[in-house]
Amino acid sequence: MIYSENEILQYIEENDVKFVKLTFCDLHGRLKNISILSSELAVTFERGARIAAKKISGFEAANGKDLFLFPDAQTMTVLPWRPQQGRVIRMFCYIRYSDGSPFEGDGRYFLKKAMKAAVSAGYCFRFGTSCEFTLFRNDESGTPTKIPHDNAGYCDTAPDDKGENIRRDVCLTLEQMGIHPVSSRHESGCGQHEIDFNASSALKAADTFLSFKSAVKSVAETHGVHASFMPKPLRNDCGNGMHISFNIFPDSDFLEERSAGTGVELKSAAAGIMEHIRDFALITNSTVNSYERLGEFTAPRDILWSADEGSQLVRMNAECDEYPVEVRAADCVCNPYYAFGLMIYAALEGIAEKLQLPAENESVGRLPLSLSEAADCAESSGFIRKHIPENILSALISHSRREWKEYSNAYDKEAFEDQKYFYSL
Repeated sequence: MIYSENEILQYIEENDVKFVKLTFCDLHGRLKNISILSSELAVTFERGARIAAKKISGFEAANGKDLFLFPDAQTMTVLPWRPQQGRVIRMFCYIRYSDGSPFEGDGRYFLKKAMKAAVSAGYCFRFGTSCEFTLFRNDESGTPTKIPHDNAGYCDTAPDDKGENIRRDVCLTLEQMGIHPVSSRHESGCGQHEIDFNASSALKAADTFLSFKSAVKSVAETHGVHASFMPKPLRNDCGNGMHISFNIFPDSDFLEERSAGTGVELKSAAAGIMEHIRDFALITNSTVNSYERLGEFTAPRDILWSADEGSQLVRMNAECDEYPVEVRAADCVCNPYYAFGLMIYAALEGIAEKLQLPAENESVGRLPLSLSEAADCAESSGFIRKHIPENILSALISHSRREWKEYSNAYDKEAFEDQKYFYSL
């Protein structure tokens, strides 16, 4: 259900809501929030809530200016894992300067601009996600270990699949939040699981993805296990990816005149993403650990497409226009707003230039081998510089190079990654 600001204020009065979480993403996809008393929400709708930008990764791009969170009323949901007395609601926020202008590093603002560009070109994009995570046991003190929760495999059932009840509770929790998963299953890796979501607008898909991650973490904790979205938590087992599917439809204003050509345009859109996927690997694969997943098991490394299931970057059925395109490179620690936005821009460029797909299973390049190489690709990309403001790009690249240097200088690289990613991602 979509609420207006006045309806939310009324809901608060009638449903014993005591706290409001104002939620946003840092530049690297980490979920952040501040909490306010519900009595402060009316003022916050009008004036925003100030945050210390310098303390948030990537937000140093604001150059010392104050930043303010403005809640998006349409994203209001109750957090089911919080107490029912003195309830807590959550809203995603837009981030603005004190004069009301958008902060360039606000991912939701970036994605909305990309969506408007698509509409201006006569298209509507819809995104779906398939998201993987791994459950690990905690020790007696509640500290996460690297021991998987179970040793089950793809689509196994209980009792081998020990995460069945956890997935069920995650799905039921999401339903209470107004989010409806399509399916869930045990994946191929030990303790690994996947939950899939139907296609929706790009902004809703990105918000859903972040809500899903929050629900998984919270529900897992109530079951006494640790949920990790770390791309490659176990050296000798499957990594956690996010497969992003998209389809293109004529915008309603253009429906009659554009309805016939969508299939050809979808192929050009896929070609556009293949053309620029190296440019924005820094977004879709944003950590040192991300590149240890790529090329392992069925995670892609070569830039190619195929209709058959395998390790291809792009999966699509070139003979049937009804099926969406699936891009398989990203992982679940990316910033979804930037990832979806750049996919839209790359797809639009492919359509505008009438790019042709290469032959099926023909590699046209390789994804970057490391975070350092991905930073180089982004820095030298005219495509990236066209769409990401210079101050934001500079912050992204500086962060990535600093992280790569820390990793390169670490004596025990596996310990570095565990400390950096395992407990927090």
